[in-house]
Amino acid sequence: MASVTSLTASVHQRLAAALTAALPEAGSADPLLRRSDRADYQANGILALAKKAKANPRELATQVVSEVVTGDVIKEVEVSGPGFLNVTITDRAITENLAARVADSEGRLGVPRAENPGTTVIDYAQPNVAKEMHVGHLRSAVIGDSVVQLLEFTGETVVRRHHIGDWGTQFGMLIQYLDEHPHELDHKAGEVSGEEAMSNLDRLYKAARKKFDSDEEFKTRARRRVVDLQAGDPHTLAMWQKFVDESKIYFFSVFEKLDMEVRDPDIVGESGYNDMLAETCRLLEESGVAVRSEGALCVFFDDIKGPDGKPVPLIVQKSDGGYGYAATDLSAIRDRVFNLKANTLLYVVDARQSLHFKMVFETARRAGWLNDDVHAVQLAFGTVLGKDGKPFKTREGETVRLVDLLDEAIDRASAVVREKAQDLSEEEIAERGAQVGIGAVKYADLSTSANRDYKFDLDQMVSLNGDTSVYLQYAYARIQSILRKAGDVRPAAHPELALTDAERSLGLHVDAFAETVAEAATEFAPHKLAAYLYQLASLYTSFYDKCPVLKAETPEQVANRLFLCDVTARTLHQGMALLGIRTPERL
Repeated sequence: MASVTSLTASVHQRLAAALTAALPEAGSADPLLRRSDRADYQANGILALAKKAKANPRELATQVVSEVVTGDVIKEVEVSGPGFLNVTITDRAITENLAARVADSEGRLGVPRAENPGTTVIDYAQPNVAKEMHVGHLRSAVIGDSVVQLLEFTGETVVRRHHIGDWGTQFGMLIQYLDEHPHELDHKAGEVSGEEAMSNLDRLYKAARKKFDSDEEFKTRARRRVVDLQAGDPHTLAMWQKFVDESKIYFFSVFEKLDMEVRDPDIVGESGYNDMLAETCRLLEESGVAVRSEGALCVFFDDIKGPDGKPVPLIVQKSDGGYGYAATDLSAIRDRVFNLKANTLLYVVDARQSLHFKMVFETARRAGWLNDDVHAVQLAFGTVLGKDGKPFKTREGETVRLVDLLDEAIDRASAVVREKAQDLSEEEIAERGAQVGIGAVKYADLSTSANRDYKFDLDQMVSLNGDTSVYLQYAYARIQSILRKAGDVRPAAHPELALTDAERSLGLHVDAFAETVAEAATEFAPHKLAAYLYQLASLYTSFYDKCPVLKAETPEQVANRLFLCDVTARTLHQGMALLGIRTPERL
């Protein structure tokens, strides 16, 4: 089925046509349409047009009104103030448009696919091998996963990349210790849980670090092992692979708890670009983009200077021949542009790395790898704070383990579900508790603009009141309860019926879903979708309080109100799915 033209788009088209008829010299003028408290919509574009045409705005507005076609979509248009247009929609148009969305055979609620989709490579959820995931890993994973859902839903080809930290000098120490204690990771994949895998890695890391710090001979052997690793020694690489495999068992267990799909082929860590590093440096040096400075290969920028006023370069290759993060990131750009054929490179990375990525992107532009057709964007995110507004730490001042955070959220949510549960088994309470708890954590993150810090407050997150995922999930479950109670009475649209104010407000907001999804996808802004869904749940609550559904006055009104319930539930379900959050049928 073709996408459904939204009411906003229909009104926009009719007003634009009336503007052109009233003022032909204006060409295709924009009526500047927006939702309004004084009518269904308000158009403000006439003021600027009148000024340009040296016309009286109220007179021009009156002339435009005479050209507007009313009846099918637009009920009436009134001139207001100095030349605003207040537009009211027909009740029939609202109901018919919603019916068309429900009739969408693809189940997309009439949401169109992008006209010119491209290929986006999104770099998100980047844990480090042999290290525990902590609260700092939460935002990249949650925001990245939602943006993936949004882009794929709107028709973009999305290539996921998890740029894990799987290379570096610490592996010399770890590999050497494992070589000397070969049974520490002596099991096959699938034989240990994620928790056990992390426990093994953590124990091994601490033992290796202790030996490295206290045994000079071991330290020498460990450093030699780094050279072997970088040179591609087969035995050393095999040992390194054990660490990577053990870490993946752990990563997958955490991502599964987060209700996120992370696929093995999408994990391409720092090591995945090793074979490209030398060529990347050669290309940058030969093109003059990078120059040698004190033995290091550097890229300089006019606008980036240190506190002493001296230029701060991007170091691509160190003076000892080693490669830094810049060489890896630039090689990844080459791979994503030339091998994966990406139009957009999206990096969901902590805002504190903004300067690094600014320099990397500018270097890639100078080298010709990024241009007007291929661009890179850092979706920079802020910090997770504790209730006190300071960076989130344990009472001992240590970084909070992500698993502990998620487990506590599930425990809190399970308590809320148990308190409200009616006829749910313990198994169902545990399942709902996980869906509500993880949803609460995700929604708290996604309902905040990515670049802002936010406070991690579990009490607020699992509350049934306020802007929380539990409130949205509860609204959805309540609708499902009403639909079950309706028995054989099915939801059915009745466009001939007049609508109450609460019905109209709900219907108009549901109809704006497609435009909201498109905006959130284009701007990589899940928080805009979250805000829309919260308002949807709030409008539904108002409708529920003011409009009896199963006890409405006529059978037609019962069916039509059930229809409004149904289309609201479908929209909530699809919208929450795009945020990566489940909507349980019962709570």
